[in-house]
Formats: sequence, structure tokens, C-alpha cells
Amino acid sequence: MLARSLVFITSAAVLILEILAGRLLAPYLGVSLEVFTGIIGVILAGISVGAWAGGRAADRGDPRRLIGPLLIAGGLSAVAAPLLVDLVGPAASTGPLSIVGLSLIGFFAPAAILSAIPPIVVKIRLASLQETGSVVGTYSAIGTAGAIFGTFVTGFVLIAAFPTRPIVVVVGVVLVVLGVALWAGRSVWTVTGSAVTLLLLSGAILVFDGPCQYETTYHCAEVVADTQRTSGRLLILDRGHNSYVDLDDPTHLEFRYIRVMADLIDVEMPSGPLDVVSIGGGGFTLPGFLAATRPGTEHRVLEIDASLLDIGRRHLGFHDQAEVIIDDARRSITEVTPGSVDVVVGDAFTGLTVPWHLTTVEFVELIRETLAPGGFYTVNVIDGPEARFARAEAATLSEVFGHVAVFAPESYFTGARGGNYVIVGSDDPIDMDEVRSALSSRGGVEVGLTGEELARFIDDARPLTDDFAPVDQMLSGL
Repeated sequence: MLARSLVFITSAAVLILEILAGRLLAPYLGVSLEVFTGIIGVILAGISVGAWAGGRAADRGDPRRLIGPLLIAGGLSAVAAPLLVDLVGPAASTGPLSIVGLSLIGFFAPAAILSAIPPIVVKIRLASLQETGSVVGTYSAIGTAGAIFGTFVTGFVLIAAFPTRPIVVVVGVVLVVLGVALWAGRSVWTVTGSAVTLLLLSGAILVFDGPCQYETTYHCAEVVADTQRTSGRLLILDRGHNSYVDLDDPTHLEFRYIRVMADLIDVEMPSGPLDVVSIGGGGFTLPGFLAATRPGTEHRVLEIDASLLDIGRRHLGFHDQAEVIIDDARRSITEVTPGSVDVVVGDAFTGLTVPWHLTTVEFVELIRETLAPGGFYTVNVIDGPEARFARAEAATLSEVFGHVAVFAPESYFTGARGGNYVIVGSDDPIDMDEVRSALSSRGGVEVGLTGEELARFIDDARPLTDDFAPVDQMLSGL
């Protein structure tokens, strides 16, 4: 029973750490397919190296003497992982090498050390060659069951109920205590040293609780007061400046891209209340703005992260100026009455996190179905100087709408720099002259591309579809 429990527990611990790794790396690398690819690859490498090393060590000495020290080392390295990530993370970029490198620094060691235990247990339990198949098969099945348990309990229960770092501490404590129990009497000084190290690491995690002021289901969030504008509040998600709200003046729009969106709304819908759907809530800047400037506006916000609604209410002056639907926008957009919406605003993308299923032709077609005659869809896209994602998203909207325009500073279109591109699509012509006049009247530096100029900007970019949307790779430059 003990042998089976050891294999189950260590396998579960490895997968718990793998799931939590995504949360620990998110503040520095974002949440993307590439990040999870790096994590999975590093964990698999750790499992492979650990299994090989554990089997080799079991053949060279007394395997019973190895389990206790490995459990202690695995527990200590697990608890050290968040500290190592926080130490190195601020210097990391978002490319594949940084993703793999930071994953290696944080999670290779615990995965390898803990994965060395199952082959050692198999060696201990293997009494004769005639039992090889059944013993190896049994413990392989138990290890897999532990991995499944660790995956499900972490993804469905632990992350929803507890912050990430205390979970890591508990996992580390369980492993170290189990190791000490199995190694009792071997070395008082070693056991004492392990306990002291565990206490120090755990204390460091609990005292220095990482870069997140709020750890939501999807983001590392922080609300920062503007030192230049006492009523200003900045919402930071995963190191990216997501939203800005003025608590005293909801008509103040700090970020350039949202001023462009407001100009588009004023030009295309010049007066009266509106029916608006926002994809992504963030700091709920637009609901406050429209409530102040267009009284009577019906506004629905499709936001997947329930914690952002709580942050908005507590810190960002959101007082239910809009109906907030907590669900994935790809699902909830289908509940909107077809042909009823004046404006759909897409603001669910950040520099580090882009839900690819909200970028595709199929999703844009769902949006088009909701629009009333004369309505339009405008989306904020953040990209680098090569604008691979921005060009592909412009091609995507062009696939669905008869009229598309892109607005950004001129330097963004020459490849000198990157940033926020505002793309708009409509079945009716976009009044480019009036939009440009609105931009100019407030001192905006944006220019608008449409027609042949837009076609040259899109160049050979392919529309994104549910079968082909390599957004993470576009943003990383691969």
C-alpha cells in the first residue's frame, strides 16, 4: 500500500506543479499556447530524465535508501520554484527561448526528482523476473492515475479555491514530511536541515507573495493609482497596461486606442442611446464613458473573468453601468438577439494574452449576425512592428464585412514600431473623412487605411479561421 501511495502521490505532485506553472509564469510570459507548450515540454523532459536516472540509481545501490531523500529534495525544489520564477521572470522576454528557459529554471528539477521515485519503487517491488510485466504495468497505471488526479483536482478545484503559492507550499510540505517519515533515524542533522530549509522557503513564499495584487482565474492583476492624476486608476493584467479609469470623470479616455473607438462611435452613431456589446470588460472604461455621454445606452459586457468584475466594482468605479455576462464570449455572443446591436467592441486582447478563438472568421461572422443595419464591429489589436497579427485580423474582417478600415499612428504602418491597431468592419461604408476629422480635432496622430491602402497593408496575410489561427506564433515572430 505504501509503495502504491508513493507512486500515486509523486505523479500527482508533478502534474499539480505543471498546471500551477502556467499561473506562476503568466505575470512574466502571459497565457498563450506557446507558454503551455514550453511548460509541457519541460515537464515531460523532467519526467524522462528523472525516470532514467531513478532506474539507473536503483540498479546501483539499495533503492530503499533513495526514496526519503528524493521526496525531501522534490518537496524543497517544488517550494523553491515560485521564488526562482519571481527572481528571473522580470528579465524574461516572450519568445520561445525565454519560455523554455524560465520553465526549466522553475520546474525541471522538481519534475525530474519526483519522477525518479516510481522506477525505484518498481525495483523494490520486483521480486522476480516472472513478475516484471504485472509489476511494471501496475505501477505505471497507478502513476497515470495519480497524474490524472493531480490534473483534475488542480484545474477544477484547487485553482478556483486557493491562491497558487499556498498550494505549492502544501504540496512541498506533504512531500518533505513524507520523506522525513521514511528517512527517520537515518540522519538527524539532514532531517533537521531539510525542515529548516522548508520553513525558510515557505516563509519566503508567504512573505513575498509574488507580483500579483490579485490573482484571478485568468490573470495576474494589479490596480495602480496615477501619481499625476489623483483620481486615475490603471489596471495592469500580466504586466500589460490593460485599462485606465478616472474615478471622478468617466469621460476621460487615457488610452489612444479607446479614444479612436469613441471617435468611431461618435461619427457612425452621432447621437442618442445605443445598443452596445463589449467583448472583454477589463477595467470597464467604455461602459462608464457611454453611460455618461449616451444616457439610456443598453450595454452588455461579455467577460470571462469574474474576478475582474469584482475588481471593477471595488477599485475602478464600476457601478453596474452595463450588464456583465460572465462567460466565454464565443458562447455568450450567440445569446445576443440577431440584428439588434449598433456597435460591437472587441477589447479582449492584450500584448501577452490573445484568445485565438475570438480572432477568426467564424467568430466575426457571429458578430456580424448581431449587428443592426448600419452597425459596426471595432476591435483593438496589439502587435509588434511586423504587424503580422494586425494584418491577419484586418484580412479576417475583410473576409466578412464589405468595408474595413485600420487606424493607428503612421509609424505603425511603416514598420518603425508597433502598438494598438484599431480595426473596424461594417457592411456600410465607413465615413473616413469624418473619422479623420474627429481624430484631428482632438489632436490625434492616427491615420486610417481603407481600400487599396488597406490591401497593401494586409499584403499576403491570410484570414484567421478556426482551422488556422497561429496568433501566438505571429506575436512572437515565429
